Amino acid sequence: MHNTMKIFTLNSNRTLAEEIADSLGMNLGASSITRFSDGEVQINIEETVRGYDTYLIQSTSEPGNEYLMELLIMIDALKRASARSINIVIPYYGYSRQDRKARSREPITAKLIANLLESAGATRVLTVDLHAAQVQGFFNIPVDELRANKLLGDYFKEKNLEDIVVIAPENAGTGRARKLAEQLNAPIAFIDKQRKNESSAVHGINIIGDIENKSAIIIDDMIDTARTITSGAAALLEFGAKEVYACSTHGVLSEPAVSRIRESDIKEVVITNSIYLPAQKKDERIKVLSIGPLLAEGIHRVQNNESVSNLF
Repeated sequence: MHNTMKIFTLNSNRTLAEEIADSLGMNLGASSITRFSDGEVQINIEETVRGYDTYLIQSTSEPGNEYLMELLIMIDALKRASARSINIVIPYYGYSRQDRKARSREPITAKLIANLLESAGATRVLTVDLHAAQVQGFFNIPVDELRANKLLGDYFKEKNLEDIVVIAPENAGTGRARKLAEQLNAPIAFIDKQRKNESSAVHGINIIGDIENKSAIIIDDMIDTARTITSGAAALLEFGAKEVYACSTHGVLSEPAVSRIRESDIKEVVITNSIYLPAQKKDERIKVLSIGPLLAEGIHRVQNNESVSNLF
C-alpha cells in the first residue's frame, strides 16, 4: 500500500494529519504553502505524485474560506501533477448546514462546494458526521461518511454512569441520539424548542421523555456557539435531570462558546479533534477524543477496496 499512495496535509489540522499518517506507518508528503503579499495562496508539491493514489487531509473549519481555497488549489496541483486519484479527507465539512433553501432567494451552498471540489479534480470524499446526510447526494463521486458515535459511546461506557438518558437537542437529532442510546442501552428523550416558524427565535422549551433523576447526555453533530447545549442543559436540570453531559463530533466552538460552557452547569463536554482546538479554547471541562485511528482505518479500507461501513 505504501508504494501506491501518499498522504498530504494543508494548514487546518496538521496534528490530526500526522496522527493519521503515523497510524498508517507513513510520513506526510512534502509540500509547502505560501502567500503573496496580497494574500493569494501559492502551493508547491515537493515530491512526485505521478501515478500515486493521493489522500489530502483538510477540514474546512475557521477560517473556512481560507482553508477551502487551500484545498481547491492543492487538488488542482495534484491533478496537474498526474496523481492517479485525489481522495480528499475532510474531517469537518464546512457549509454542510446550508443544504437547502430555508427561505426565498437563499443559495444551497453545500451543493456549490461539492461542485467546486469535483470541478477542481477530487475523485473521492472521506468525511465524518455530515450535518445533513443528503450532502452525499450533492456529489457525483464516491462519498464515504464515517461516524464517531462508537468513539463517543465507548467513552461514556467507561465512565460507568448510572440511569443514563440520551438527549436529542431537537427533533431532527433523534436518529443520532438513538444510535448512542443503543450503545449505552439507555432510553432517549428530546428537547422540544418552540418557535413561531423555522427561522424565528426560540420562545419556549419542553422536554419530551423521562429524565427525572437521570444522567442526561446531550448529543449533536457539532457545537458551534454552545447556545443549544447550555440552554438545553439548564432546561434538563430544571425539569429534574440529576446531571448533564454533552457530546459532539465537531467542536466548532465559535465565540462565546467556551465562556458559555464555563458558566453553565454541564459537567463535561466531549468532542473529537476533527477541528483543531487552539490553546485559548481549551478548558478542563472540554474533553477531546481523537478520530485519527478511525480516519486511518477508513483510508486503509478505501485504498484496499474493503468495506468502510463495517467501521460503524
